[in-house]
Amino acid sequence: MNSYDVAIIGSGPGGYVAAIRCAQLGMKTAIIEKYAVLGGTCLNVGCIPSKALLDSSHHYEDAVKHFEEHGIDIPGDIKVNLKQMIARKQSVVDQTTGGIDYLMKKNKIDVYQGLGSFKDATHITIKGNKEEEIEAKNIIIATGSKPSSLPFINIDKERIITSTEALKLTEIPKHLIVIGGGVIGLELGQVYKRLGAEVTVIEYMDRIIPTMDAGLSKELNKVLKKQKFSINTSHKVKSVERKGKEVIVKADNKKGEEVEFKGDYCLVSVGRRPYTDGLNAEAAGVKLNDRGQVEVNEHLQTNVSNIYAIGDVVKGAMLAHKASEEGALVAEVIAGQKPHIDYNLIPGVVYTWPEVASVGKTEEQLKEAGVDYKAGQFPMRALGRSRASMDLDGFVKILADKNTDEILGVHMIGARAADMIAEAVVAMEFRASAEDISRMSHAHPTFAEATKEAALAATEDRALHI
Repeated sequence: MNSYDVAIIGSGPGGYVAAIRCAQLGMKTAIIEKYAVLGGTCLNVGCIPSKALLDSSHHYEDAVKHFEEHGIDIPGDIKVNLKQMIARKQSVVDQTTGGIDYLMKKNKIDVYQGLGSFKDATHITIKGNKEEEIEAKNIIIATGSKPSSLPFINIDKERIITSTEALKLTEIPKHLIVIGGGVIGLELGQVYKRLGAEVTVIEYMDRIIPTMDAGLSKELNKVLKKQKFSINTSHKVKSVERKGKEVIVKADNKKGEEVEFKGDYCLVSVGRRPYTDGLNAEAAGVKLNDRGQVEVNEHLQTNVSNIYAIGDVVKGAMLAHKASEEGALVAEVIAGQKPHIDYNLIPGVVYTWPEVASVGKTEEQLKEAGVDYKAGQFPMRALGRSRASMDLDGFVKILADKNTDEILGVHMIGARAADMIAEAVVAMEFRASAEDISRMSHAHPTFAEATKEAALAATEDRALHI
């Protein structure tokens, strides 16, 4: 039987980063993955393939709607080759997962393919092509999450689908009904909207992206409606039925009236659930909470001292970069170091266009906590760079403490917001004030100038370009 200092169950962005960091710190490391390919949800059926399709569909939309205005004439009809688009997406996935294989070899990490389950607190049974057992002083659970559903929905993976199937459709839907107005539903909804589908979003809460700042929800709602999305908030779905090639969704609106939606595909995107199926956690004595999450302390240690858990399978936002930070943290804890994560400073991003990004507290949270704050906001359309690229929608909003001027939250919607949010994270990590950002030179012309202008607006209500 092979023995290790650390064994990790799951090879997503949490698991593989934990493995690399453990190896860097001199520990003999193994990683176990039940699928034939490393990388977990993010690399295979999540972040990477969805962004590949978002980029491809964005190019198509630009060609159809904007090339002529830019002075680019293309003879003949512009057509979508969905088969090639999906093939390119897969090649991006293959390159990325292949990179993980390389990193495992480079760091001398043993890879086991098969379903890893606890025999006890230090032994893992691996059921793959053959059954084997390994021993580890420390074990990290990084088994991730799976798409959630509603109890009355029968996901047939043909017409009633999850995000996994939406990433490999063989035809463009005529009318895609999206249940759930969160990140995944809106991103995939926008992919198929650009390619010609009619898209209807049904959201239970009173606004889309309900966990983000209300100002972002309102602006994204406005932009998507301009893009001809049908958005139905405060709607409670009560049945989803398939009849041949038609899907019928019935919901109650906020007045309690029944509304019916008909489409040829229905994407169920109501969140994700922790995945511990087959883990046999009870054999090791590991406790799960009533939401199916593995219970951990501030060091991500379970109630069994040598077993840790990270990523989507524990509490907190289900984000790839959060899982990666936790993977590195646990490796360093095992090595005797004293790392920390400030969960308030883990940014959230929606990769629609315009992109939406956020870090820190929302206005609603500050109001609820009774914090005396001030806000500075600057519209993207006032920037020269926005006019040059025709990306006029959105804004940057900075929330700062009214007395100390310390930045408490930054919320943005606009072109390249996913990249721009990093400046806000750095500023808040070092407890910068709005004035600090307002006095920093930002290159001109850039989208990032909106951050400086919003900081000026928050500091002295003196944005320069509006």
